[in-house]
Amino acid sequence: MSSFTEFFSFADPNVRYVTIGAVLITASSALVGTFTFLNKKSLLGDAIAHAVLPGICLGFLLSGTKNPLYLILGAFVTGWLSLYAIQYITTKSRIKEDTAIGLILSVFFGFGILLLTYIQKSGNANQSGLDHFLFGKAASMVAADIITFSVVAVCLMTLTLLFFKEFTLMVFDRNYAVALGLPVKKLELLLTSMIVLAVVVGIQAVGVVLMAAVLITPAAVARFWTNSIRIMFVVAAITGAFSGLAGAYISYTAPSMPTGPWIVIVISTLALASFLLAPTKGVLNRFLKQRRFRRTIQDENVLKVLYQLGEGSKNFYIHRYAEEIIRKRNFNKQSLMRSIQRLCRQGYLEKSGELCSLTEEGKNRAKRVVKIHRLWELYLTTHVNIAPDHVHEDADTIEHFLTPELEADLERILNYPVVDPHKAEIPY
Repeated sequence: MSSFTEFFSFADPNVRYVTIGAVLITASSALVGTFTFLNKKSLLGDAIAHAVLPGICLGFLLSGTKNPLYLILGAFVTGWLSLYAIQYITTKSRIKEDTAIGLILSVFFGFGILLLTYIQKSGNANQSGLDHFLFGKAASMVAADIITFSVVAVCLMTLTLLFFKEFTLMVFDRNYAVALGLPVKKLELLLTSMIVLAVVVGIQAVGVVLMAAVLITPAAVARFWTNSIRIMFVVAAITGAFSGLAGAYISYTAPSMPTGPWIVIVISTLALASFLLAPTKGVLNRFLKQRRFRRTIQDENVLKVLYQLGEGSKNFYIHRYAEEIIRKRNFNKQSLMRSIQRLCRQGYLEKSGELCSLTEEGKNRAKRVVKIHRLWELYLTTHVNIAPDHVHEDADTIEHFLTPELEADLERILNYPVVDPHKAEIPY
């Protein structure tokens, strides 16, 4: 608790610098990265992040010092060169974009490692700490860095707000944007420059290896929780900012833990939690929906069997044993008993000891399932020219999916038929 209070009091200047820097980097990178994510070019962020390393090394070799201005300019130039090289290879050869990205990423990063090794063996005392750009070292940030990050973050956020509609249209429908007369190439140039700038500034905190995660993962988290692009940008920015804050706090409480990797771990944890728990797209929610739907299909099949048995005996309300239902359709007995219990709770069946029968409500629901089944069989035989003995399985599936509107359309198309292809009565 004491470390929590000390950290969030921000009394220590180093804590202020690291926290503000981490939050600004992650939030602004998340905004720009969302456009990359929506444009399905997430790998570009990884390529740029690796391609800036030789630029940093060249900036150091030319200046002889770790002047942030030279390092950022060098990184910006090589980051841009990597994008141009990817585009050139893709357009001028048969190599696909993902292959070109992998090629440029490895070549630029390899060249960067070569230059970094050369600098480390050159004997230049100023090169100390240059290797931190590989994995980042947020703890080394000072007031001058915060000013730089603030300027860049404000620029990125301002440009995102100013050109939000244009960027959105360009990402989702480039051809339509061209047809409207938007300067698409200039917009692409601007967006690409923003991505490069976000990467170049962010590598000091998280490094070239992990920067792609900061750029893309917040957008992936936001996508799990909303279908609105505006809300997605807000959620991505909040996710990025929270990850920066949490990473800085963990690094403060455990001084041997670097901030950058912890930022990525926090983002990745949020992504995993979203993947599992998101209300509409989460794995757990989809699993529960599928289970509910399988139960619905099972229950409707039980009602349908009882209705069919009632058709044979001309009495839909006869109490029947589970074994009689199983003889008509091969159910698992335990699964059947659970379905019977559910249907009794819902009011579709009545149970008397080991016997069960349809209620009036259950009969009506079963009648609709049977009706759709037989209408669909007739449709397949008359309009799709499928043999009558080959339509049962298709009808057995579609009977659980057809909406009332489609049901009415099917009746109208078939002109309200009386019997199905097997001469069984279609109930109305």
